[in-house]
Amino acid sequence: MSPHPETRIRARLRAGASLPALGLSLLALAPAVPARAQEAQDAQPLPTVVVSRPADTDSGPATTFTPADTATITTGEAAAATLFSSDSASLITRIPGGAAWGAGGVSSLPAVNGMGADRVQVAINGMIFSPACPNEMNPPMSFLNPTMISSMRVYQGTAPVSVGGDFTGAKADITVAPPRFTQGEGLTTSVEVSGFYRSNGNAVGTDARATVSNADTSITYTGGWARSGDYTSGNGTTIKSTMYETQNHALSISKKVQDQIFTSEIGGQFIPSEGFVNQYMDLVENKSLYANGRYEGLFDWGKLEASVFANRIRHTMGFIEPDKSSDMPMDTRSTDLGYTVKGTFGVSAHDIIRVGNETYYNMLDDWWPPVDGSMMMGPDTFWNINNGQRLRVGTFAEWERHIDDKWTAVFGVRNDIVWMNTGDVQGYNSMMYGADAAAFNAQDHARTDFNIDATALLRYQPDTTSLYELGLARKTRSPNLYERYSWSTSAMAMKMIGWFGDGNGYVGNLDLDPEAAHTVSFTATWNDPANKVWQLKVSPYYSYVVDYIDVDRCTLAGCLANLSNNATAQNTFVYLQFANHDAWLYGVNIDGRLAIWDNDTYGQGSFRGSLNFVQGQRTDGINLYHMMPLNGTIALDHTLGGWSSSLELQMVSSKTLVSQVHNELETDAYALLNFRTAYQWEMVKVEFGIENILDTQYDLPLGGANLVNYRQTTMMGTSPIWGYAVAGPGRSINTRVSVKF
Repeated sequence: MSPHPETRIRARLRAGASLPALGLSLLALAPAVPARAQEAQDAQPLPTVVVSRPADTDSGPATTFTPADTATITTGEAAAATLFSSDSASLITRIPGGAAWGAGGVSSLPAVNGMGADRVQVAINGMIFSPACPNEMNPPMSFLNPTMISSMRVYQGTAPVSVGGDFTGAKADITVAPPRFTQGEGLTTSVEVSGFYRSNGNAVGTDARATVSNADTSITYTGGWARSGDYTSGNGTTIKSTMYETQNHALSISKKVQDQIFTSEIGGQFIPSEGFVNQYMDLVENKSLYANGRYEGLFDWGKLEASVFANRIRHTMGFIEPDKSSDMPMDTRSTDLGYTVKGTFGVSAHDIIRVGNETYYNMLDDWWPPVDGSMMMGPDTFWNINNGQRLRVGTFAEWERHIDDKWTAVFGVRNDIVWMNTGDVQGYNSMMYGADAAAFNAQDHARTDFNIDATALLRYQPDTTSLYELGLARKTRSPNLYERYSWSTSAMAMKMIGWFGDGNGYVGNLDLDPEAAHTVSFTATWNDPANKVWQLKVSPYYSYVVDYIDVDRCTLAGCLANLSNNATAQNTFVYLQFANHDAWLYGVNIDGRLAIWDNDTYGQGSFRGSLNFVQGQRTDGINLYHMMPLNGTIALDHTLGGWSSSLELQMVSSKTLVSQVHNELETDAYALLNFRTAYQWEMVKVEFGIENILDTQYDLPLGGANLVNYRQTTMMGTSPIWGYAVAGPGRSINTRVSVKF
């Protein structure tokens, strides 16, 4: 494989180059960690990320300063996760501070340090997928199988402004099918095909990756298919509406011209069905098609990057489980367009300047066709969002200063202007929905948010055995279209809104302000001089969020007609309206590793462990929703020749600090024991694992409410009973076979 263009630039710098080019070389040196640290991480047999200081690798240009608390998930780690999950967002649970809001089998919503859903922005090859479902059944990471991920960097709350805007929690930057060039004029081909089976749910699937390349051209296809039935919990109960089927595909073509790379990509997704045990509806069809183009160019003055993309999503909700309800289709059509341009300038031997501009546009229609024979849901089409539009234009400038060989500072500021608007709406009929529609249509829908972000990072690395980094940041996020423009207070309509999985109903708020998170974080890492024997990292953080977008009990007339004591009701499902409140979050993430033995007879054995704690509360004393309780992992990893194995214990404490507004459910503490092993023989790899070996019965702390298994008969048919959490999967015996050609 020929070296990456930036690698060749570095070589020229070592031989003597211009001052601007020397400044560019600091892009690679900024993380200041020996490459062997990354090699040690990549050798881990499981997709658990033991994050050290970001390493300088040749897997791609490092044009953004990488903070010490950034987590990296590699190709091997993502592929290995397929042994036990087809949900790409579940990879977030393997990083410090990471968690996932339970949803469908391939549609969890990521959370980092207590901030989840839209507060974690996901970019896939620079593309942003806006919410295209009132329940967010198709979040960005659902458009990828885990094996499609070549790398994922998760930047936390004090990320440099060049990473992006319009998020307050974290940014997950995912690369799919990067260009791979080879030496010589002849073509080189590589193919990898894998298949898996998981006993719990009888899940099956296959993945494939194929690359054809030479010295200046790279063509890569990656994709996969997966299907599963409903899983069973530890006590043998079938958890209904947890089945799924999905397929994702991507084809990229890259061309290298000297120190410039041009890439074009097309891809798409098809989900024919996906159950949601914590929602009133299921996904009955999701289709998408996207295209993007990217450019990278290295020059004497620095680097220029640009990208452009478009994606189209067509989504339908309905019912898979017959005991949920009768047919009631709900449709969504969404279009995303965007571009980014970023320039990186080495202005001196100590200074790097980054400037950039990006624009993202989303158009959304969300309509619910009338139901034949229903007086309540007819005769007209219900327009939930009609011609919704969200345009964001962001501009940033960032200065990276290498003060000396021990101190580095990064300062940046950005402005994001967000314009939002939507058309008039209507309900199924004027008798039941006319008052709400008229009140909404009488108001001005246009809103403009002028958001300012700023970040300051200071790093001190006295030697190769320790690193200390302080981060200060202000991050802002404007509401999404559903938070601002969902309008009906009808009980049925409100229960169709919300990605929280709690069984409650939601209505929007035209007067929402953007939320602004003010975060301070500190990261300290220690390791042995060779970074091979041991490592420890501690990362405490604190965020004060002004105008945190939360909810209040809805006191509008329509909400009180649904439930007269809605403002004070407990032990039942309630009706909520999005609202701003100041809030705070704090926590700490600790993770480390320790080599136990290393010899020719018994191979290499190592211990790894992690501990994550977060707590969040509004300033009025209300606990924030979906805060992951104290949790940790300890594991013993072993490699011997082609064998790699791990025995892992996951521990989660009881969840007792719950949101009083959501009537969030408490959950008990639990521990899960998992075993995974793999054997690599030439071009064949065989993997085997047992998840939840002891078949433990437990409830998911962020799984929400089970709305399917537990129901009662009413005058309107059947309805869910409040008070039942979603149980996690019981024991599963898993296998996976991969073959390379």
